[in-house]
Amino acid sequence: MNIEAFRDYCLRKKGVEETFPFGEETLVFKVMSKMFALTGLDSTEFTVNLKCEPDWAIELREEHPDDISPGYHMSKKHWNTVQFEGGLDDSFLKKLVDHSYDLVVASLPKKTRYELTNL
Repeated sequence: MNIEAFRDYCLRKKGVEETFPFGEETLVFKVMSKMFALTGLDSTEFTVNLKCEPDWAIELREEHPDDISPGYHMSKKHWNTVQFEGGLDDSFLKKLVDHSYDLVVASLPKKTRYELTNL
């Protein structure tokens, strides 16, 4: 999956905005102001940091050591860095993006989740 397809996929999700809180070289996607995906635009490889349930994060790293590693500059327990132009197919990459988005939505306060469903 290339960066344009990734961006389009993220922006189609409800309540998502793209931001640059860490400078113009780091693209961050947020749902209801909470980060669920980020990527460096100045990197030679297209990788994305995605939130992940801790046990599944470890399992994914073991199953895909060339394409999934602990989150770069993030909590290694809750974030993975995923190679988007490596050996993982687009449907699996979308599943990882969905998982990250869903984790963040689930952690939102009840009032905020209600606001999201009514967008």
